[in-house]
Amino acid sequence: MRVAILAHGKFPADAKTAVGVLRYSDDEVVAVLDRTRAGERVSDHLPEVQDAPIVEGMSAVDDCDALLVGIAPIGGGFDDSWRPDVRTAIERGCDVVAGLHELLADDEAFARLADEHDAALRDVREPPDDLTVASGTAGDVDAHVVLTVGTDCSSGKMTGAFELRNEARRHGLDARVVPTGQTGIMIAGWGIAIDRVVADFAAGATERLVERAGDHDVLFVEGQGALAHPAYSGVTASILHGAQPDSLVLCHVAGQSQVGGYESFHLPDPAAYASLYEAVADPVSGAAVDAGFLNTSSLGPAAAATAVESAQAELGVPVTDPIRDGVGATLGAVLPDSLWAGE
Repeated sequence: MRVAILAHGKFPADAKTAVGVLRYSDDEVVAVLDRTRAGERVSDHLPEVQDAPIVEGMSAVDDCDALLVGIAPIGGGFDDSWRPDVRTAIERGCDVVAGLHELLADDEAFARLADEHDAALRDVREPPDDLTVASGTAGDVDAHVVLTVGTDCSSGKMTGAFELRNEARRHGLDARVVPTGQTGIMIAGWGIAIDRVVADFAAGATERLVERAGDHDVLFVEGQGALAHPAYSGVTASILHGAQPDSLVLCHVAGQSQVGGYESFHLPDPAAYASLYEAVADPVSGAAVDAGFLNTSSLGPAAAATAVESAQAELGVPVTDPIRDGVGATLGAVLPDSLWAGE
């Protein structure tokens, strides 16, 4: 599928969904919409992902099948400044895919226009209507289940899950990501956005995903939020208990000491956070933090290497920057001997 990605004013630093799709999706990205960077290219900012022109708006896109909203703002609201691009896409018969809490299908004008032009409005954050509470059975799956967890939002959980999957496949393993958020769903084409599920059913929704992922050697479950986050801890605990993982990977942004967007709240250090995750997981699955990922994008090469070494010494497990250095040093740490033969 040929897609354009809307990321006005946010690309690339604050357009996590856009970057995730560019890096991991099988879709062909024909353009990124960002009026503040029109005339530039994706490769000017992210040379390691598929390239595409950055354009002023949908009117500058020649041919595509769908427009993806590549921004996930706090609260998940729809910005009215995006309306002309969405309208143009629909009028061209393009589907519009969004991961917002404010659903496109609930917008009467968009719904009417989509019906007129035979276009689909796909709200990937809309959960199934038949969810139930968890049964505590995810631990019975044959696959080895690895969950990425974080010290904050946007700490690398989704990126880490897909990087681990790709590395596992390079080693001949049958590996799959279990998407629990809008970006993962857009990339993989399936999943449930756990943060929109009724609280009592959130662990059950995660359990359903793990059990329905199929017969694989290993499942990499995409974590959400953070366990001590002042706003999003609930979804984190639900995924932690619903997935009943065998292993945890702790994700952290180098140098971060306050909660993003909630700077009055101090982050526990990664070692303390690892202990917190293990304590909360213990009664349900007994999973331990067996590896760590450190986002060092703000650091130069030498400082990044020092930061990774320091994090590894602090956590006492293998740590790497999954984008800068790959995940080869950590994959074996999260897999049982029966699946891992090493290099």
